[in-house]
Amino acid sequence: MPEDQGRSQSSQSARWERLLVLLADRDRLSVTEAASELAVSESTIRRDFDLMADRHLARRTHGGIVAAAVAYGLPQRYGRITPALEAIATRAAHEILQRFPTNPVIGINGGNTTTVFSEKLGQLSEVHDHSRAAVSFDEPKMTVVTSALNIATSLVLRPQVRIVCLGGVVRSQSYELTGPLATNSLSSLWLDCLVLGLVGMDTTAGVTCADADEAEVTKGLVEHCGHVMAVATSDKIGVRSFAQICTLKQIDTLVTDSGISAADRAALEAAKIEVIIA
Repeated sequence: MPEDQGRSQSSQSARWERLLVLLADRDRLSVTEAASELAVSESTIRRDFDLMADRHLARRTHGGIVAAAVAYGLPQRYGRITPALEAIATRAAHEILQRFPTNPVIGINGGNTTTVFSEKLGQLSEVHDHSRAAVSFDEPKMTVVTSALNIATSLVLRPQVRIVCLGGVVRSQSYELTGPLATNSLSSLWLDCLVLGLVGMDTTAGVTCADADEAEVTKGLVEHCGHVMAVATSDKIGVRSFAQICTLKQIDTLVTDSGISAADRAALEAAKIEVIIA
């Protein structure tokens, strides 16, 4: 696919994200106001509106669109995004694309850091760092397997990403899918890597989270992947939570911030974990 066409598709994805945010806020949008908000031509907006209606993302009206009877976004369930968290998510996304450059299958569990990571991954995947060329949109360039509905939602409009969402019962507190349907659906999958969010990482307790059902599904993700990259701010190192996800022996890499203590870093590296400071 020509480079200019790839760029056009990329800008369309960004426009749709902005249009859906505006639509969720206002319930309806006219062609004129949308063109003004996004600084593009009205003919471009008309094409976008027609395609969005075809995909049931909105309902077409004369001169605009109105919100369909679906949710356009999920409310925030996690804490605020700090500079350290954003730096960790960005570094992890770069690391994943560098280490797994060709059609990777990437697992992502729920959490604040993994949610931001998924957004960074989507953005970076549009222009691949290795090729420095626009992504072809003929077929997906990566597969994301996730146990979190909000992460699937954040990536679903990016045509270069194929989304596999595990089955199961949704926990409203975290949007994570849990239960036998989720764990059973993992049995036939294999992931190149897993980006693992967590509540605590401790040399004795291993990697932990606050909910046993979520821990069980995430444990399955860990057991079905080739490389586990934990992502966590330094205040989670040395912390133990309720339910164990895995032992430190199952973690290959940790991406964290410079707040990690020298003792904690030494202990993790002694456990054969690669520690990356974002």
